[in-house]
Formats: sequence, C-alpha cells, structure tokens
Amino acid sequence: MLERIQKIMAQGGIASRREAERLILDGRVTLNGKVVEELGTKADIEKDYIKVNGKLITRPEPKTYVILFKPRGYVTTSKDPEGRPTVMELLEKVKVRVFPVGRLDYDTEGLILCTNDGDLAHRFQHPSHEIPKTYLVKVDGVPTPDAISKLRNGIKLKDGMTAPARVKIVRKAEANSWLEVIIHEGRNRQIKRMFEAIGRSVIKLKREGLAFLTLGDLKPGEFRHLTAEEIRKLKEL
Repeated sequence: MLERIQKIMAQGGIASRREAERLILDGRVTLNGKVVEELGTKADIEKDYIKVNGKLITRPEPKTYVILFKPRGYVTTSKDPEGRPTVMELLEKVKVRVFPVGRLDYDTEGLILCTNDGDLAHRFQHPSHEIPKTYLVKVDGVPTPDAISKLRNGIKLKDGMTAPARVKIVRKAEANSWLEVIIHEGRNRQIKRMFEAIGRSVIKLKREGLAFLTLGDLKPGEFRHLTAEEIRKLKEL
C-alpha cells in the first residue's frame, strides 16, 4: 500500500512526522537509491527500499506506548550535541525504539509519553486537541490573588496571549509556594514565562499529568508500559 514516506518513517519508529520531514528536506532519505526531494512522495514498505542516513527501513515494529518519569538533568531528544544525558538512555530496556511525544526542559522533571506510533504522536501534539498538561510548580514567595487571576484568564507573553489556565495554590510559606497549573498549550518554557510575567521565579517544575495519564508510583528514571485500556483511551483522544 502506498503511503507518504514521512508516515512510513513515523510508523517504523524512526522519527516523529515532523522530524521525518526535516530528514527528507535535508536530503538524508532515499527511495530505491534516489534521494527523496518532495515531502509528498509515496512508497510501499512491502516493495520499495527506503533508507534513512543509509540505513534500510524494515517493516514496522509492534506499536509500543510507555510513560517515563523524566528526572531533572536529562534532555528530551535522541542525541544532544552538548553531550548531556538523554531520555533515550532511560528507555534502553524497551524492546522497540520509541521516541518522546513533546518535550520537557533539561531542568524540568515529570511525565513524558513515549511511543513509536507516529500517527498518535502527531494527533496528540496538534493544538486543536487541547490535551491538558498538569504541572506542580514551586515559585519564590506567594503570588497575589490578582496575579493568580491573570494566569487564569490568560497572560500576555512575547508570542501572544496564553489560553486560560487552571491555577490553584497547593501549599504556601513565607519564602515560597507550590501551585498546581493545568494548561493545554505547549509553548517553549511556557510555565516559566507565565510566572516571570507576574514577577515570580520558578524554583522547581514537575509535570504530573498528561491528559488522563499520571505518574502514579513511578520514581525518577522509571517507566512503565501503558495498559490496553489506556491505549484505547489515548486513541479516542
């Protein structure tokens, strides 16, 4: 069956669709010995020979879905030019190659969904689906009611207004406070920039939930496979 090459690459766990498109545009993908030049190029994995960086793509591996408790001090990429540890090192015991859906900053910890299901990853990250992301945020001092209201109603950042967020103070002291923040956007450093906009610095940031998924009993660096019911619910999203 003919399918777009970037879809075949995503289904094979080579890369997300977005990353696959970049590989094609960089001239690193060949089809039957010829460099692929157009993103719309189609192929049949059963009949054609597709290579990425000279390596042949074989038939897709079984769809695999895991959640990882990413510790601080890891980058959410396959390789890091600076030589920092990557989340892929924590997933070496997963029998098939999976890739993270979305990112968490180097100094942020928490839940990361990892899969080789490129279609699901693509849909999951699309802004129109508004997948909720739950964070536990430690900031300096205690935000005022007015500041909390600004976060809830949407706050102006350099790249535009944020969507309304669900915000509540979980614990507070004189020196700092903990808040639960739920957003559905995925802008770069969004939580940190939101609090900077109200004059507060983020001391610690942890993503505790993604849609209906939670960390549960996982400890930093640990992962678990999703259940059949969780996979079904993910696909319904």
